[in-house]
Amino acid sequence: MSTATVLVPAGTYTVDPSHSRVEFSVKHLGIANVKGSFGTFEGTLVVVDGDIGSAKAYGTVDVATLDTKDADRDAHLRSADFFDAEQLPKLSFEATAIVPVDDDTFEITGDLTLHGVTNRITLKAEVQGTETDPWGNERVGLEVTGQLNRSDYGMKFNQALGSGNMLVSDKVKLALDISAVKQP
Repeated sequence: MSTATVLVPAGTYTVDPSHSRVEFSVKHLGIANVKGSFGTFEGTLVVVDGDIGSAKAYGTVDVATLDTKDADRDAHLRSADFFDAEQLPKLSFEATAIVPVDDDTFEITGDLTLHGVTNRITLKAEVQGTETDPWGNERVGLEVTGQLNRSDYGMKFNQALGSGNMLVSDKVKLALDISAVKQP
């Protein structure tokens, strides 16, 4: 593993939700991916001296804002069978270690709290670039990916099918496209 420093200017960056996405994907019937996203989320990245290895990152997601483009499925996902959004309205993540892989890629290990259960997870992140927007705001773009097993978070609802496949896969893929704005 490289010890290169990822080039993100020092500062505190907050996620711009209008230019960012928090998405997930899970196999349905063992044959097709169902994708969803969350409409309300926030996050912060604090970089000291341009050293991403000493950065802090954390964020939250309002699970009631999930959207899979199917109202009945969304209602089921918000129920106690899955997210239990009424009792457990937030998903949260806090980084415990950020390790540079090369100049624009790093691994983020942290504590993910989902469905009232906290587990350690490692995500892959790639810096897409930095830029100053037309209004003078400094921005950083990040693409973050990973996966988890929903059963590790107490989400065990499922149904076996005659083929041997399950109604809903245990494995969930995560994909975040983040544009974050440096705070003054």
